[in-house]
Amino acid sequence: MSRLPLQYLAAFRAAAGTENLRAAAERLNLTHSAVSQQIRALETQLGFALFERQGRRIVLNAAGHTLRAGVERAYGELEQALQAAQALHGQTQRSLRVTVLPSFAQRWLMPRLGRWHARHPEVALELNASQAVVDLERDGYHLALRQGRGPWTGLINEPLFESTFLPVAAPALAHRMIGKPLESLACESLLGDAGMWTSWFEAAGKPQRNLVPMASFNDAGLLLQAAEQGMGIALCRELLAADALLDGRLVRLAHHCWLDGEQRGYHLVYPPGLKEDPALRAFCDWLKSEIALSSAALSGQPETATADR
Repeated sequence: MSRLPLQYLAAFRAAAGTENLRAAAERLNLTHSAVSQQIRALETQLGFALFERQGRRIVLNAAGHTLRAGVERAYGELEQALQAAQALHGQTQRSLRVTVLPSFAQRWLMPRLGRWHARHPEVALELNASQAVVDLERDGYHLALRQGRGPWTGLINEPLFESTFLPVAAPALAHRMIGKPLESLACESLLGDAGMWTSWFEAAGKPQRNLVPMASFNDAGLLLQAAEQGMGIALCRELLAADALLDGRLVRLAHHCWLDGEQRGYHLVYPPGLKEDPALRAFCDWLKSEIALSSAALSGQPETATADR
């Protein structure tokens, strides 16, 4: 090979990320044939194939995976160098593209973004609130907040917070529960997943069977909204209910918290090439500091409504 085929690497990277030449062409604003020609030229210059053709899809072979790993590292270093160069010339404004779960964005993140902007006005956040698992490299995102236990292949994972669940209700319903035993919650209108309620009662030492919640939701934001409107008692993540608990829209009904054994904790994940990215690192550290503040505020909450006995 006489020289490095750098002019073809953008096409290779887009094709590797999309596994589709037409999608790669759209990303690069090129024609389908132009991308195809660049891939063929790259393979010709290297002397070996990088993809296997499977109908309309193209899939990286072993050599392609190896090359892609090196190309992504190189692009990450180039991006960092570009940002450093821009900073030297006063061009420090940049975007950080983040994908988060809608419930986390609505219930916790949005009320705090003003503090983030005040601390880092040079970083413009682009937020994508979606329950879909986004391919960060393919879709151009720097960071994702994901729920579960992974693994997320090819990405760095930083635990953010554990999923601690507790029962909450609107003030009027909570007032009616004052002094009642813990198991009396099972006689009320329950909101949320039946299996999780069963696990919570078992962990609290008050096993209940055949629980049938009046409603369940695929989004924790909707669950908490239903509880705030007095529909019933919600079993929710403590952190997502933090602001509503602190300002009195919701009341904690029991001291006992259940730490989800299925490990539905929240994690920050991002490509290895961005590990030292200043904006990403600043945002991750800020999230962790804000969560610590929320946890500290929740620890000073007043006594619960039920007798917890």
